[in-house]
Amino acid sequence: MLKRDRWRLLLVVAVAAAAALVVFPIQGRVRLGLDLKGGAHIVLQAVGTPESPITEDSIQRLLAVLRNRIDQYGVTEPVIQRQGKDRVAVDLPGVADPEAALDLIGRTALLEFRKVEGVSPEVPPGPERKNYDSDASFEQAKTRWAAAKAEVDRVAEEMKAQVAGKPGMQVARDEEGRVYLLGPVYVAGKDLKDARTAFDQFSRPVVFLKFNKEGARLFDEATAANVGKQISIVLDGIVVSAPVVQERISGGEAQISGRFSESEAQRLSIMLRAGALPVKVEVLENRSVGPTLGADSVREGIKSGLIGAGLVVVFMLLYYGILGIAADLALGISLLLVMAGMILMQSTLTLPGIGGIILTIGMAVDGNILIYERMREEYRSGKTLLAALDAGFSKALVVILDSNITTLIAAGVLFYFGSGPIRGFAVTLSIGVVAAVFCNVVVTRAILQMMLARKRSLAL
Repeated sequence: MLKRDRWRLLLVVAVAAAAALVVFPIQGRVRLGLDLKGGAHIVLQAVGTPESPITEDSIQRLLAVLRNRIDQYGVTEPVIQRQGKDRVAVDLPGVADPEAALDLIGRTALLEFRKVEGVSPEVPPGPERKNYDSDASFEQAKTRWAAAKAEVDRVAEEMKAQVAGKPGMQVARDEEGRVYLLGPVYVAGKDLKDARTAFDQFSRPVVFLKFNKEGARLFDEATAANVGKQISIVLDGIVVSAPVVQERISGGEAQISGRFSESEAQRLSIMLRAGALPVKVEVLENRSVGPTLGADSVREGIKSGLIGAGLVVVFMLLYYGILGIAADLALGISLLLVMAGMILMQSTLTLPGIGGIILTIGMAVDGNILIYERMREEYRSGKTLLAALDAGFSKALVVILDSNITTLIAAGVLFYFGSGPIRGFAVTLSIGVVAAVFCNVVVTRAILQMMLARKRSLAL
């Protein structure tokens, strides 16, 4: 065996070993699509307002913001499609928490920094019977709590009366039940440049904000004018926090702290980075869905693929003899590379994707047939076995590349214009084409060279 043949064989062994390490154990490594695994199905209804009417442009921007949020959330192969004039259907494969996904894509994420004109007392937590020695004490506690809540409600009504007829003023509550009288907007979400999750000095999750040039100027002016006073951070009409400004803040950086977990802070940062929804949306449907094909259909699909692969293996052995062994080994490595590629690219496997894998079997064997038939022609013309091998591979290479490049172009068109399962099919097909060409040109040749080194006569 020549030195270059040994290097080719070592390359094949190394690639196959690396692919096997990626694939096995395969359980849980391949992401399954909505049709195979299930996930979340959400239908949103766009609601127009005088400030944000429903137009063709607003719906297109809504679709763009939703896709941007979901892409950052890490859901692969989502299906986001318009239904009718003002509805959007979202399918999220493999999502275990539909409520968290709904919170991500359904909130407007309208961020505002506003002046605090007034604030009500905090509503104390409601009393619980287990914390009191007697029913009488418990009833007294409930009476005190009701009085405190009534006082907060009274203050809220007074604030609403002050807001009436005054543009730019707003009444909002926080998570603790306090009511705020808010003044004009200092800085809005449109001036936000970036939002990232971080931790404060107490290891609590916060959202770190960075403004653009205009936002940095406005934030600098707002903090300079409110040293020793509160500035509220309002998200979708709810006061997230209202810190007291200790000193003027320059540089256009701030943080949002509140009673949220790390995952909630991560979702909030994603929403702020992706931008606010251009129109208000209402949730018409939110449900978890199981595999639409059913476990039996999935098993039958896999069984048919295995039967097809088995028939191809038998055909190659019967028709090409010992050459068929090399083709079958190359086919196995090709399928291994396809699965490794899908795992590394975090591609979602759907039923069309399974079809793409089965199609890869045919393409991989087709390349070997072209090579073997060319080798036969060269051998029958009087060339030696080694010369026929070299000529067969070199002359069939052009045909193999031409046919597979056209397939890659078709897959690229499907990926660019398609969505959901169609894109999954395009990804699987593309990976399969690359793996098939590698196995045709490199793997099959390395195996045949190894066979020739051990046995100088091969039946052609």
